[in-house]
Amino acid sequence: MARKSAEQAASFEQALSELEGIVAAMERDDLPLENALASYQRGVKLLRHCQGTLAAAEQKIRILENDQLTDLPGEENP
Repeated sequence: MARKSAEQAASFEQALSELEGIVAAMERDDLPLENALASYQRGVKLLRHCQGTLAAAEQKIRILENDQLTDLPGEENP
């Protein structure tokens, strides 16, 4: 089971890295329209993957903390 968690973490890191690359390429404003649209679609998929991974991690933390997840001292909730 630890191996699966390591693979998920690596997958999350890889997805985040790829998403950052897509954002950087789109910000350079040098992509042809078709490539920009394809990059946008890929970015949406990566974003959903990352959000799902983070939501699953938060749920696991809630379970471990008996659903009493609290903010860290000194941090404000937006």
